[in-house]
Amino acid sequence: MIDGHNLIPHLPGIKLSDLDDEAQLIKLLQDYCRLRRKQIEVFFDRASAGQAGDRHYGAVRAVFVRRGVTADEVMMDRLRKLGKRARNVIVVSSDRQVQQAARAVHATVVSSEAFAAGLRSMTDDQPDFDPRDRPLSEEEVVEWEALFRRGHTDSK
Repeated sequence: MIDGHNLIPHLPGIKLSDLDDEAQLIKLLQDYCRLRRKQIEVFFDRASAGQAGDRHYGAVRAVFVRRGVTADEVMMDRLRKLGKRARNVIVVSSDRQVQQAARAVHATVVSSEAFAAGLRSMTDDQPDFDPRDRPLSEEEVVEWEALFRRGHTDSK
C-alpha cells in the first residue's frame, strides 16, 4: 500500500509537477511487481473531475482519490477495514499519521525514502539489455547458416 504522491519526490527522474508523474510511477511499480512478484495498491490525491476511482495496471491497483478527501485518509480507512489482515500489508509512506495508523493495526511501515532507495537499487541491478540479445558476429552468422543448411539437407 503506497502513498503515491509521497513517494514521487524521492524518485529520480519523476517530479510531482510532471503532467504524467502518476503514470511514470505506475510504470516503475509495474516493473517492481514483475521482478519481485508482488502486488501493489498505490493511492493518489486530488483526482481530476471524473477521474476518481480504481484502475488496474497488471499487478498494480491505482486508487485515484476524489478532491476533498486525501489519499492518507483513504489509506488509513482501508487499513482499519482490513482488520487482522493488515498484518500482511506493507505501508509505504513518510506521513506520520499514516505510519501511526499502520502500526496500530500491526502493518509493516517503510518510509518513502527507504522504498525509493530499494527501487533505485532494483533498477541498478537490472542490466539495460540482456547479454543474450547482442548481435551475432559475422563468424557466428556463417556458423549458424552452415548449421541450418546441414539440418535442411539431413531432413530430405
